[in-house]
Amino acid sequence: MATYFEVHPQDPQPRSIAQVVAMLRDDALIAYPTDSGYALGCVLDSHTGADRIRAIRQLDDKHHFTLVCADFAQLGHLVHLDNAPFRAIKASTPGPYTFILPATKEVPRRLAHPKKKTVGVRIPDNAVVRALLKELGEPLLSSTLLLPGADTPMTQGWRVNEELDHLLDAVIDAGDTGSEPSTVVDWSGGMPEVVRVGAGDPARFE
Repeated sequence: MATYFEVHPQDPQPRSIAQVVAMLRDDALIAYPTDSGYALGCVLDSHTGADRIRAIRQLDDKHHFTLVCADFAQLGHLVHLDNAPFRAIKASTPGPYTFILPATKEVPRRLAHPKKKTVGVRIPDNAVVRALLKELGEPLLSSTLLLPGADTPMTQGWRVNEELDHLLDAVIDAGDTGSEPSTVVDWSGGMPEVVRVGAGDPARFE
């Protein structure tokens, strides 16, 4: 059964954030709010997290996981950035965008796309995520909490807890979130390709 944390959406309680981070470091899988729905998250070197996310969402090994970053400097350690994506991504973050780019050696091979060697990266505009990442001191391995057959991500922490508490270790409830997933932009081919239109305005990448 998941431990349930109710936190303030703009000023999350430090004690609750510290407890969640301690669980993450102990290989926990959590659900947490972002600027575009709830997401599943674990630490990068989790032994079980990626497989548990795949099982909950019924994903295959070609799924692009997302590395959720605190800031642009952290993102730059995880993916290779040429000048064009550097400028475009810096101008649009933090925000509801996920960018697919070639992974650096900092990314464990098992987390990158098996053939393309790419990974998704994201800097959400959300106070709870910022507090989590600051306390953790490293990116989160993450995936939108989009259940099989659903068109939109889960948006209410209490409902996440009600439906998935037997599959998760912790749920952070900071109230309702937006109902659209992040807009996904694939930069791995050298030019931006919008592969999913979501909460972020795709016009700047089209």
